[in-house]
Amino acid sequence: MRILLIEDDTTLGAAVRDQIAADGQSVDWVTRLDAASDAMAATSYDLILLDLMLPDGRGIRFLKVLRTRGDVTPVIILTALDQVSDRIEGLNAGADDYLVKPFDLSELSARIGSVARRYSGNPNPILTHGPLDIDLAARSVHRDGRHVPLTAREWALFEAFLARPGQLLSKAQLEEKLYAFDAEVESNTIEVHVSRLRKKLGSAIIETERGMGYRLGRP
Repeated sequence: MRILLIEDDTTLGAAVRDQIAADGQSVDWVTRLDAASDAMAATSYDLILLDLMLPDGRGIRFLKVLRTRGDVTPVIILTALDQVSDRIEGLNAGADDYLVKPFDLSELSARIGSVARRYSGNPNPILTHGPLDIDLAARSVHRDGRHVPLTAREWALFEAFLARPGQLLSKAQLEEKLYAFDAEVESNTIEVHVSRLRKKLGSAIIETERGMGYRLGRP
């Protein structure tokens, strides 16, 4: 996924950024709401992590504006405001989840996965695709009953295909999902990861439309 993190606490922001990156996801981190608006104008995000108290305004107001203009990007609020009234206000404003600081980073990863699955239309974390048994929550794959270890980046790429079965994804789209704005990406990076997934999961797991992109193979 491509995730936008809006958080002005540099210590927490760095920890969250590193956690998301370790999960194999792409994250762009900004510390102000105006920078967040600029980032959203430049690219499409799969999920937003939103602090409520920011140097140039309140996250609640930002969220309400998003929802008013019809933006349905999933939003998880990250805040120190822990009163029940604060949670109600955040959820009523259109947040999909609400996490109070301090929180465990592994819990954040689980909540990101849960929200992403709901938006993909399949909240069930257990999938079967041909000979593959896939646990989205545990981030694990078994092929014919045997565990197949995937790197964080390989998992993120595989998950991108699982979220869009049958949809053709271009190389540029996949790079956007896997890498942040400032990341240096080799020209053949996607091809390398696709090749590794095919070796581990089966040659037919990802189909190639030459010159156009890739899609998840039929079960």
